[in-house]
Amino acid sequence: MRIRRCAVLFLEPREEVAFDLESLLTGGAGLRRTRRWLALAAHLDAEVEVTLEQRELLGRLSPGEWSETDTLNAGDAALVPELIDSGLVIAEEEGHADDPVRGDEGRTGHPVRDDGRPRTDGPVRDGGESRTRHRERDDVLRAGHWWPPAAMMHRLARWEGLDSVVSMEANELTTAADLRRKLGPPPPHVREYGDADDRVPLPHVEGNAFDAMLARRATCRNFDGERALPLALCAHMLQRVFAARARVRVDDDTVFLKKNTPSGGGLHPTEAYLIVRNVEGLAPGLYHYHPVDHALTPLPAPAEPLDRFALRALAGQHWFSDAPVLAVLVPRYARSFWKYRRHAKAYRALVLDSGHLSQTLYLSATELGLGAFVTSAINEVDIERGFGLDPLTEGPLAVCGFGWRAREMTTSEFDPAEEIWLHGAETEMEVEAEAEGGERTAPPAGDVPADASDDVPDDVPDDTPGNALG
Repeated sequence: MRIRRCAVLFLEPREEVAFDLESLLTGGAGLRRTRRWLALAAHLDAEVEVTLEQRELLGRLSPGEWSETDTLNAGDAALVPELIDSGLVIAEEEGHADDPVRGDEGRTGHPVRDDGRPRTDGPVRDGGESRTRHRERDDVLRAGHWWPPAAMMHRLARWEGLDSVVSMEANELTTAADLRRKLGPPPPHVREYGDADDRVPLPHVEGNAFDAMLARRATCRNFDGERALPLALCAHMLQRVFAARARVRVDDDTVFLKKNTPSGGGLHPTEAYLIVRNVEGLAPGLYHYHPVDHALTPLPAPAEPLDRFALRALAGQHWFSDAPVLAVLVPRYARSFWKYRRHAKAYRALVLDSGHLSQTLYLSATELGLGAFVTSAINEVDIERGFGLDPLTEGPLAVCGFGWRAREMTTSEFDPAEEIWLHGAETEMEVEAEAEGGERTAPPAGDVPADASDDVPDDVPDDTPGNALG
């Protein structure tokens, strides 16, 4: 039998600290420290504890060159079966073609749905089937041209079944005041260089309509979940944010898109998968947006009610889950890594792509009189399972949403200049008139009131990582 090490492997000497009553009673610190070696592999869903002997063997095996097991000494050979079962060592299967599979178009290593999309919710198989699965997942990773640290970070940073709101409440970190009390003061809000007298003052430029719109951009935490969004408004948002404006065909199989947002290498790898809750003329459910055809493809329903799935996807952030439309930003890694192969900056470019798209969504929603949000505090594994995505080829980075604001604010928002809750009602009525066939005039330009407080209210909710506060 021929074997090799899995493609991406990191070994961590982890120390764990626990309370030790006996140590405390005998005059010690009351702590017990244990150390163990853990293997972290990007194609596996969980870390694997390894012995010192297994660690050393993993270090001697090549990830690229096959080794015959009959060349190993007896001690090493005895370690191989357990390492193969764990997925850290890959066994060559009889009759297996050694050509790499296509990252986003070939095998995924997951069982397949009736519609051809991979299932990510199947049970882990035993024996030879689990070894086959490990080999397939390792093949997909190799074909994806991942930079190894990025692959590892991407794999380990995914959440499953986490309720971030419950976690914040349990840790008493719900408001900005809670954060200050529990964590102490944050670093200064601005970086100061030298004395104020040494700074070169810049002229304040009178704002125009665009400046006024920028001032109204804010994260909405109060959506009207009962009020349907007109299909025309939904389509306008999707067209602005995700649609292709032009195509450049280099060859029959090489096409580049021009969109309203920049993208690393002009590749535009980020797809929009939608959770549609309340849009006129659209059945609630899951959809994929086609950026060239400007059309929606219905997808199979999740295994639970749609509202519950939306809340789970957002890690319990109920102030967002009422939005009529949720857009999951999902990069196709092979599209980006086709050009940026094993590149240290490639994953960072994908994160920037999601940032660009979310800001375009914010500004588009603001101009149309809608509320918007973006958050990366999401349960990626649950989203992958719901949409049938393979995280090694296509996985969620963030979730955006848009829709009508509620009439009343029940969850605090960061609107210190009162651009939304003082002036926003007039803008919303103008949008309603336009939706009903009337005319809408642009709101007047204006500067932030001089007496507006810059202080964040004590009841502003804390944002879990990635949850936009502004």
